[in-house]
Amino acid sequence: MFISPMLLETAKAPFDSPDHIFEPKIDGHRMIYSRTDGEIRLYTRKENDVTSKYPELLAGIEEDVILDGEVAQIDGETGLISFEALNDRFQLRQADKIDAAARTNPVSFVAFDMLWYRGNDLRMLPLMRRKEMLAGLRIDNPNISVIPYFEEKGTDLFASVQERGMEGIVAKEKSSRYSTGRRVKKWQKVINWTYVDVVITGYRTSEFGWLAALPEGDGLRPAGVIEFGVSPAHKAAFYEVARSIESGSYKDIIHLEPLLRAKVKTRHVMRNGTLRSPVFIEFLA
Repeated sequence: MFISPMLLETAKAPFDSPDHIFEPKIDGHRMIYSRTDGEIRLYTRKENDVTSKYPELLAGIEEDVILDGEVAQIDGETGLISFEALNDRFQLRQADKIDAAARTNPVSFVAFDMLWYRGNDLRMLPLMRRKEMLAGLRIDNPNISVIPYFEEKGTDLFASVQERGMEGIVAKEKSSRYSTGRRVKKWQKVINWTYVDVVITGYRTSEFGWLAALPEGDGLRPAGVIEFGVSPAHKAAFYEVARSIESGSYKDIIHLEPLLRAKVKTRHVMRNGTLRSPVFIEFLA
């Protein structure tokens, strides 16, 4: 059975609060783990059934339950949680390759909420009661765990997360009920952003997007497309300047002389050198 997950608002900065708990944010894919009538199904947040992709998660829980959590993958080379390594695993289609990956470098499912237990809907219970029930769930699978949480000290946890290069933290009100499929301020994420200076080398005409590049040697290396964080005022200023520095076009791309610089924030720089979901902050002189 699928339950649409509760979504996170974004906090501008870490904070402390006696009314909240704080969890490290896992850099993976949101997953709903459902065991009903003895059958286990795994779902993405968009209700795609991915049960066959993660055979290493299909044992170890013997009670009917629905859990909300994150599936994550350790990079075999760095030993760190890697969003890209998980995407590589997610792209596998052949059963023999999936089984081999499950044996040699299994994914982990990290549960942070219990939504349903033995036929009872728990979503109207306060978060800390659901946490208590989740902590009591018997799990006999090394690839399934329960996320730790910390009381009151969100700033300390965020500092620790920054030191370790992790994605961020999540703040949750202790009294919060589970708001199915909604983005609610009672749950907030604080992202550990990486800040980068880029050159804007063009823009799309079919849909909004500015082409970003990073210096490399004597030239520039494409680094992705800026789609987020741009205000109407920034757009107006950009296009007024862009008209005077156009250098050519190809299909729906207008190329620009590499004169415009900007600061962006990104989750991290990907293995191929592109920026993951860059967000515009400001133009640079």
